[in-house]
Amino acid sequence: MLGTTVMIPSALVPLMGGSYHDKAIVIQHLLFASGWNTILQTFCGTRLPVVMGGSYAYYIPVLYIIGDSSLQQISDPHERFLQTMQAIQGALIVASIIPIFLGFSKIWGIFSRFFSPLGMAPVVGLAGLGLYNRGFPAVGNCVEIGIPMLLIVIVLSQYLKHIRPVADIPIFERFPILICVTIIWVYSHILTSAGAYKNAPDTTQDSCRTDRAHIISSAPWFRAPYPGQWGPPTFHPGHIFAMMSAVLVSMIESTAAYKAASRLAIATPPPAYVLSRGIGWQGLGILSDALIGTGTASTVLVENVGLLGLTKVGSRRVVEVSAGFMIFFSFLGKFGALFASIPFPIFAGLYCVLFGIVGSVGLSFLQFTNMNSMRNLFITGISLFLGISVPQYFNEFSLFSRHNLPFHTHAGWFNAFFNTIFSSPPTVGLIVAVVLDNTLEVEKSKKDRGMPWWAKFRTFRGDNRNEEFYSLPFNLNRCCPTT
Repeated sequence: MLGTTVMIPSALVPLMGGSYHDKAIVIQHLLFASGWNTILQTFCGTRLPVVMGGSYAYYIPVLYIIGDSSLQQISDPHERFLQTMQAIQGALIVASIIPIFLGFSKIWGIFSRFFSPLGMAPVVGLAGLGLYNRGFPAVGNCVEIGIPMLLIVIVLSQYLKHIRPVADIPIFERFPILICVTIIWVYSHILTSAGAYKNAPDTTQDSCRTDRAHIISSAPWFRAPYPGQWGPPTFHPGHIFAMMSAVLVSMIESTAAYKAASRLAIATPPPAYVLSRGIGWQGLGILSDALIGTGTASTVLVENVGLLGLTKVGSRRVVEVSAGFMIFFSFLGKFGALFASIPFPIFAGLYCVLFGIVGSVGLSFLQFTNMNSMRNLFITGISLFLGISVPQYFNEFSLFSRHNLPFHTHAGWFNAFFNTIFSSPPTVGLIVAVVLDNTLEVEKSKKDRGMPWWAKFRTFRGDNRNEEFYSLPFNLNRCCPTT
């Protein structure tokens, strides 16, 4: 998850007017918020072993706020950074009400009654496959690092997973990420130190070099994140409305990730009540992101869902301990800046494997449906195709050119809202799949849609294993009845 944690502030903070010091601090804040929100989600939310982290779903609304004319008129870069961050915080604070309300009122669980294995297959599949642009296209920016990373991950995790050189411990199956990142990181540092990129183009140097001295020197040794450090949040109706679209997208993407995580962790599909509870706590996590000032907000990280399948480690305790490490390192700025020196093609090589696993988990839901039905073939095919094709169309346009975006009315908030919605593959997939699945020959196709298998997991009491997987600790279910 360090890839997302570093890349989002690195892209957005300079556009706000922030310095290297500001970027290092925002990375610390996002790492802290990721750890805190992960503990909330595994302890009180869905209880699935998922990791929360910064989401690209907020990219377009944040860019809209950054481009606001009232903020662009501020001549002092640091003051513009502070006021932009305050505007983002205010928009997130209000927008977080949506998942908090939909989650804790259990409306999101009621809406999930329209989900079937057929409808969820393309949505979960697109949660992984829809992120293809963060895979090999980023590997190609530095092939001498990205391709070895991709190949070594496959070799260690698949071909050598049965080799146990130490005390009968499956080292290569459990720790392929740690081993591969260390090897390729050292290799990339040797290339940098040897001057391999001295005369390379700027884009190649940005992707390949490990010497990020400006980030490390700018980062404080110790700094504790706390609410309100950027100043009091500001509230603008247009900013809030634009941010609501990102919150809706992150809810859909997280729902798909919950479904995938439950299968990879060998748990029952999360009942409607558990989905609502998870979305409600995700809303509280977005609120904490806003108060701390991370420049974005949290969602379930798809790459860590794929990691469940790669390592076969589905323990929530492992994830909670990992979240503790996130919080610990967030206080030590130099360590976070050191991690920021990892070239992104290393992460991209991992993403090729991890996102692919999540995509295949989505397609595995089709085993509970009748794929000899032309109705089902039509819904699956058009949902997958449009889920990839429509966001690709929207992402081809310049995010800064109001006149070139597909939605380019005079209302910037309106443009940001709909451009965010249709730039998300799982969201487009859900709109197409769920609408078609619930309007085309519904009564005739219950068995073909996989509803007999799916329906028994809708309620908390529908399967005896639900209590083992999803009950809250310390008998807290008395306070949150599983209705």
